[in-house]
Amino acid sequence: MSSSRLPPPASFSAAAVATVIGFGGTVALIVQAGQTLGASPAQIISMVTALCLGIGLPGAVLSWRLKMPVVLAWSTPGAALLAASTLGLGWSTAVGAFVLAGLLMVLTGLVPALGRLAERIPAAIASAMLAGVLLPFCLRLFLVFPTDMALAAGLLAVFLIMRRVAAAWALPAVLVAAFAVLALRGLVGLPAGTGLFGELSPVMPAFDWKAAISLALPLYLVTLASQNLPGLVVLRAAGYAPPAGKLIFWGGLTSTLLAPFGAHGVNLAAITAALCTGPEAHPDPDRRWTVGVLYGLFYLVVALFAAPLAGLFIAMPTGALAVITGLALIAPLTGSLGGMMGVVEDREAAVLTFAATASGVALFGVGSAFWGLAVGFVALAARRWIRPRP
Repeated sequence: MSSSRLPPPASFSAAAVATVIGFGGTVALIVQAGQTLGASPAQIISMVTALCLGIGLPGAVLSWRLKMPVVLAWSTPGAALLAASTLGLGWSTAVGAFVLAGLLMVLTGLVPALGRLAERIPAAIASAMLAGVLLPFCLRLFLVFPTDMALAAGLLAVFLIMRRVAAAWALPAVLVAAFAVLALRGLVGLPAGTGLFGELSPVMPAFDWKAAISLALPLYLVTLASQNLPGLVVLRAAGYAPPAGKLIFWGGLTSTLLAPFGAHGVNLAAITAALCTGPEAHPDPDRRWTVGVLYGLFYLVVALFAAPLAGLFIAMPTGALAVITGLALIAPLTGSLGGMMGVVEDREAAVLTFAATASGVALFGVGSAFWGLAVGFVALAARRWIRPRP
């Protein structure tokens, strides 16, 4: 390729910044999700490696084939849902839920009617479920204050300052500050036996109806509503006409194929996509697809060195991990709370969904995310079908 056809420096920087923010901002949550589900350090490294491969390779190929910047990401709300699970189902059962969620996404991409049906899920209910999933993580941030005031208060201060100065760099700055404090305390390390390169450790999926209802279905819904649909909106806002069914299908197929290695969900990005789809990334909309290719290549590099990158978080003290995760989810929680209260008529149903999900209640072996959705839909049905007495 001639130098005149090379992307401008802004394209490289946009793709690099999006990679740093996308990976560094929520990798702590991925590690926490794996730990909650009973994954070993090697399986968590496999989880991160598989997710980065699923983001990098399909994203680069789709960008090249469709001639638009297709920016993929892992499902951050999905990871929060997994990390909030209290059912103790085990890693192989969780992997089975990942497979089912991926197949549901494949089916949605193949059957347009399913996509249209999913778009009709009230935004207030979907946002309320997500807010209920995210709230406990943000609360745990402040529970660290009594045991480690210096770390928690210091990282909160860094976060608040950077959100005003350079919002996109707030979470990377928090990570740098956290590792600096932990290094001074001699608490930075890697799990024993951690290699230099990422590894894939397959697990035979185990299928369980409780996991299907508690994990697979909410994982599918929250990924579709909070990642794929907003990701399509970002592309349309940038002037592109994304083939929704095809993009959802390939994200679902990638998730399904990589699920045995621990990938819980690969989907369209929303926040990081905005960094790669605007004129700041490339002045020519017809050549902006190269930014998506660069972004994918950067993620392949991250996948190559996933073992030490993930290992740093696996070995991190639980308090520091809780603070980083809580701060990473403040912005998504803020958006979800705004979404759940956006429609006045749906607020009561949304609050019930939020409260039931955040409670962490498990009934009949089924987790709170499902019950939150159930309560919300019942409340909506009662409002729409039962006429009030005059």
